[in-house]
Amino acid sequence: MTYIHQTIMDLKHSSPAQAEFYQAVEEVLDSLGPILETNKIYQQQAIIQRIVEPERQIMFRVPWVDDKGEIQVNKGYRIEFNSALGPYKGGLRFHPSVNASIIKFLGFEQIFKNALTGLPIGGGKGGANFDPKGRSDGEIMRFCQSFMNELYRHIGPTTDVPAGDIGVGAREIGYMFGQYKRLTGRYEGVLTGKSLLWGGSLVRKEATGYGAVYFADFMLKDRGDSLQGKRCLVSGAGNVAIYAMKKLYQLGATPVTCSDSSGTLYHDKGIDLALVTHLKEERRSCLKEYLNAHPDAQYTPRSDYPEDGHVVWRYTADAAFPCATQNELTGADAQSLLANGCKLVSEGANMPSTQEAVNAFIAAGIAYGPGKAANAGGVATSQLEMAQNASMQNWTFEQVDKQLQHIMRNIFVTANDTAKAFGQEGNLVLGANIAGFRRVADAMIEQGVV
Repeated sequence: MTYIHQTIMDLKHSSPAQAEFYQAVEEVLDSLGPILETNKIYQQQAIIQRIVEPERQIMFRVPWVDDKGEIQVNKGYRIEFNSALGPYKGGLRFHPSVNASIIKFLGFEQIFKNALTGLPIGGGKGGANFDPKGRSDGEIMRFCQSFMNELYRHIGPTTDVPAGDIGVGAREIGYMFGQYKRLTGRYEGVLTGKSLLWGGSLVRKEATGYGAVYFADFMLKDRGDSLQGKRCLVSGAGNVAIYAMKKLYQLGATPVTCSDSSGTLYHDKGIDLALVTHLKEERRSCLKEYLNAHPDAQYTPRSDYPEDGHVVWRYTADAAFPCATQNELTGADAQSLLANGCKLVSEGANMPSTQEAVNAFIAAGIAYGPGKAANAGGVATSQLEMAQNASMQNWTFEQVDKQLQHIMRNIFVTANDTAKAFGQEGNLVLGANIAGFRRVADAMIEQGVV
């Protein structure tokens, strides 16, 4: 459509050199042709032009002092993208790759992911080009405090509620919350992913990984199948990957891979999850050390990866769970998965598959759960944490997990039914994009030109 093409061209002119952001926008807008053709009001109200522009973009300097007494400077971001459905909600990422394009792509995806949950939350994202790896607790605390010295001006329990993401776990959330409380004098649910000691929610740590697996199981059950007995490829070794593997084991599947920034681990008997958890969450060490306990496993360093993709997707399995980072699964990887008999891909990470890979999955007709649908369990449980904070209650693990399963099932049903309604049965990319867009767009229209 000329309308969509012109919007993308204008965006590239106004926001130059932001490749990941363009990729996320094009992936969504390319799916919206059917609804834009049948609902002219979205064009008349300039919804597309408005929805691709953040309501607010905040960039700031983050100066801090390292253990040697030397001053370091990083760049911080918070993109408050869309508040049509509720306060901005989305994580903070601390990683050297963070830049405006990465944060904007994540924030844009968050709009539709949050809309799909059916919960009253808008979309936002933030972070900094700070690398916590190799830093002492003192350095991380000083960085987090400096980061919050600026961020606190822009957030609040009914305004913008950040969470964690890559490089931001309970430790970092704790340091930032402490500084927020010190600066404002208020003890309130301004961050999610908090410790259970002071306002956190059970299941939050597990939610994204669990949710991606629940979504996969719903996709398979809709096709008369299940995860029972399936061999699964998982990328990553952080929270998402670890708890995806845990839930896979609980549902009778066997994860045989995981990976980190140094390389990929393959264990034909099934990943020793207790050992991986110990290595990554307690020792914070490389997966290569896994071989000390399991010499029969295989470890491939990143230097030996194929030029056209990631070795983790070159093994034979029934299902794949990309749980690491964006664009980690290429078109060549997708062809390898399909050739090896993979029948399901459920994304635990944000936009982990390139557009070429997505096209291959859709064309093959496999069960494919895009990130904005399959990994929405994390933000959904964050909102449940907000609800508990607002009511000053603590829910049991079973209560939260039951709600998580209910939300993931509703997301699947919504995306699946929407795809069918537009004549694209099984295309959950189109179904998720249209369903999320429609909910946000209708709210924007009702709220006027703001």
